[in-house]
Amino acid sequence: MNMTPVSGLLYGLMVAAIMMITVWIASLVRHDASLVDRVWGAGFVLLGWFYVATSPSPHWLAAVLVTVWGLRLSAHLTWRNWGRGEDRRYAAMREKHGGRFALFSLFSVFLLQAVLLWIVAFPLLAAGRGEVQGWGGGVLLVAGVLIWATGFVFEAFGDSQLARFKRDPSNSGRVLDYGLWRYTRHPNYFGDMLVWWGLYLVAAAYGGWWTVFSPLLMSLFLARVSGVTLLEKHMRESRPGYRDYVRTTSALIPLPPKRPGKG
Repeated sequence: MNMTPVSGLLYGLMVAAIMMITVWIASLVRHDASLVDRVWGAGFVLLGWFYVATSPSPHWLAAVLVTVWGLRLSAHLTWRNWGRGEDRRYAAMREKHGGRFALFSLFSVFLLQAVLLWIVAFPLLAAGRGEVQGWGGGVLLVAGVLIWATGFVFEAFGDSQLARFKRDPSNSGRVLDYGLWRYTRHPNYFGDMLVWWGLYLVAAAYGGWWTVFSPLLMSLFLARVSGVTLLEKHMRESRPGYRDYVRTTSALIPLPPKRPGKG
């Protein structure tokens, strides 16, 4: 089934919505709205291959890259949260909205994330069709893959180091300040941003330069909305040493650590 870019996007929105409605139904059964976080990465995998399958001239590179990233992220979040119950954010929403939470979560959590997922995934549509735009497109393609790979390493290694740190009971209440976490307070979020800038460059190589709003939106959310800002507030309140860590360590972009008392 070959589709035009416009029809492909419209059907892509439908696919994302159906997936999230299915997960919403599962969340009602499980009494756990945080299932939505576990399928976030897998949703991009679904859309990536949907766009390849419906393209008149399919190219699979971006779909492969997003599959590696998305399945690792979903697997990591599933493993990290297994048996822990509902995330505190959704539990607070549930308490606030009471009996209206089921309907509230459908529109304000699941369908909202479906729309965000669909918008951020625009480069996957652009990268799944067309041809590489000359030698300049070839340069963009190589640069995109290298930036994606750098981001993937930062995100995967950052998550792995944090998981290992949390497994040690002696680290309870302490702040992870070594490994990648010595140079940035959020190596996983920094890596996530690079992954999407890399995918954007791959899309731009196929003429999808217009999808730049995708990595910009992802960067905004990671830095100012659902990522760094939200987590930093929690960490300042729950980790006594976190304020000192903030004074010596870059928030997002990896930089050499400052000496205590400087900067």
